[in-house]
Amino acid sequence: MYIKESELILNHDGSVYHLNLKPEHVSETIIFVGDPDRVEKVTKHFDCIEFSTQKREFKTQTGTYKNKRITVISTGIGPDNIDIVLNELDALFNIDLHTRKLKKTLKSLNIVRIGTSGSLQEDIPVNSFVISEYSLDLNGMLHAYKLDSFGNPEIENAFVSQTNWSKNKSKPIVVSGSELLINAFSSSQTQKGLTATAGGFYGPQGRVLRLPIQDQNLNSKMDAFNFKGIRITNLEMETSAIYGLSKLLGHQAISLNAIIANRASGTFSDNPSQVVEDLIIYALNKIVEQID
Repeated sequence: MYIKESELILNHDGSVYHLNLKPEHVSETIIFVGDPDRVEKVTKHFDCIEFSTQKREFKTQTGTYKNKRITVISTGIGPDNIDIVLNELDALFNIDLHTRKLKKTLKSLNIVRIGTSGSLQEDIPVNSFVISEYSLDLNGMLHAYKLDSFGNPEIENAFVSQTNWSKNKSKPIVVSGSELLINAFSSSQTQKGLTATAGGFYGPQGRVLRLPIQDQNLNSKMDAFNFKGIRITNLEMETSAIYGLSKLLGHQAISLNAIIANRASGTFSDNPSQVVEDLIIYALNKIVEQID
C-alpha cells in the first residue's frame, strides 16, 4: 500500500514532519518526557550525546547510557500530542520513507514514559513511584482508531456504573501496559495502579475557575472507584494514549509516575525535582539491566 504525501508528511530533508527526525536518529528504546526542559535532565546522565534536535515542543536527544543507546523525546502535554509522536516514531521504523510502503518486517519499540502525577489515594504518598499497570482513557482519542478486541470491558463497565458516566462523553477504555516491561521495572521501590488519562487540565480534571463542569462530583467518584481491588491511583494526560497506540502498533510501553502531590491528603512534595531525578536514575538503570 502506497501512503500518500498528505497522509505521511515529510520535511524537505526527508525527516518526519513534526518530530524532524530520520530513522538513523532514533533508538529502538525511547524515553518519553512531557516537558522539553526535562530531556536534558535525563541525558545529562548519558556517556555521550550523538544527536539533538527540536521542533516546537518536540525535543529529541539520542545517546548512550552505560553503553546502551537510548533516545529521549519530549511529547508536550496531552493525548493529541502522543498521537503525533507515536505515529511518527512508528513510521520511522516500519514505513520505508522513500517508497512510502510498509516494511515487510515490523519492529517493536520499547517506550518508557517518565512523568509526574498526583495521587488520588491517601496510601500512595508523595515522593513514591507508581507504575501504571492499567490506563483509563477518559479523553476519547483512541476512539478514532479501530478497536476490535481491545480494552478491558469488565473494568470499563464497572467504572461507567460506579461513576454514572455521562452518555454524552466518550466511552472510557481501559488499556493494560506491557506485561514484559511492568515485570522488568517493578521492585520494592514501586507500586502498581490504574492511571486515569484526562483530555485537559482544568474541567476534565474537575478544576473549576469560571466555567461549571458537567459532573462536579466526578473526582470523588473516581477516588472511590474499586473493581476487585483495582483502584484509580493517579490522574494525568498521556498514559492511556501511549498504552493504546502502542498496543495497536505492536510496541511495548510502560508509564512511570513520580508522585509529587496527594490530592486525598492535600500534600505536595517538599522536593519534587529530587523525586523526578530519582525516578530518572531508576528508569535508566532498569533499561540497561532489563532491556536487550
